[in-house]
Amino acid sequence: MLATSARLLQLLTLLQTRRAWRGTDLAERLGVGTRTVRNDVARLRELGYPVESAAGRAGGYRLGAGATLPPLLLDDDEACAVAVGLRAGVVGGVLGMAEASVQALTKLDQVLPSRVRHRVARLAAAIEGVPAEGPPVAVEVLTAIAGATQDRQRLRFDYTTHDGAVTRRAAEPHRLVHVHRHWYLLAWDVDRADWRTFRVDRIALRTPNGPRFVPRDPPDPDVGGYVERSVREAIWQHRARVLLHAPLRVAAERVTPAIGTLEAVDESTCELRTGADTLPVLAVYLGFLGFDFEVLDPPELLEHVRVLADRYGRAAGVHATSGCAAPATS
Repeated sequence: MLATSARLLQLLTLLQTRRAWRGTDLAERLGVGTRTVRNDVARLRELGYPVESAAGRAGGYRLGAGATLPPLLLDDDEACAVAVGLRAGVVGGVLGMAEASVQALTKLDQVLPSRVRHRVARLAAAIEGVPAEGPPVAVEVLTAIAGATQDRQRLRFDYTTHDGAVTRRAAEPHRLVHVHRHWYLLAWDVDRADWRTFRVDRIALRTPNGPRFVPRDPPDPDVGGYVERSVREAIWQHRARVLLHAPLRVAAERVTPAIGTLEAVDESTCELRTGADTLPVLAVYLGFLGFDFEVLDPPELLEHVRVLADRYGRAAGVHATSGCAAPATS
């Protein structure tokens, strides 16, 4: 009986590591015959595990989804990852997830081996969680969007813009992204025929979903970076184009994607597209880069650069416009 129980656990572990197994492969891994594998599969089904099987040359066994959640077997690394993830969920920005994470973590802590519990404790002591300050998102909304993304179904929803206007949208969901303490949906806006980024807490889903769609290539392979740039640029009050007198590879060491985008002009210069809430902030930032530069747009930014140049010149005892030393005074 002990050997059979241990073999059942080993069989269950194998079924959880691969989508499908041939009976002969399972028999070889377990060191038994295919008939024993069939009998063990029948025992797992009696215990409530939904093990599906298919006959024929390409047939085999797979662990399916059942009406209830059966016990899972986790190794040390997997159990540690789940525990750390649950602790992160306590301070996450998903409505109701904190309570569920605490309950699941309590259950997990009760059965963790001491060696794993010590690893989790050390990790927890070294990690500082920052509570999400953004508006919470209902887990039902996230799962509904994720399900539509997986099933390739259009979403129908009402969307509240930043100025309070409500518009009805139809979109093909591509990916959910968590950035700057908010959840965003990157989707193809059907009516506007373009990619759009939506704040999930401003989405009111309509049911049922729309028709199925053929997935499109995203606007950028780096979906997370694209969403972050879209969110940042949406709140900029002023945008600028600046010619930097530095090779692209050199400028890229100081200009991160969070600040702006770079494009090579020639071997010694590149163009920076950036922005900020105010033009004076932009002028100061350009000086921090440490490169000679020329303002291409907007013209109003030039005046703020001149003001800074004069101020720094006076501080250094030099007339910024003439380059001459300021006369001594008695």
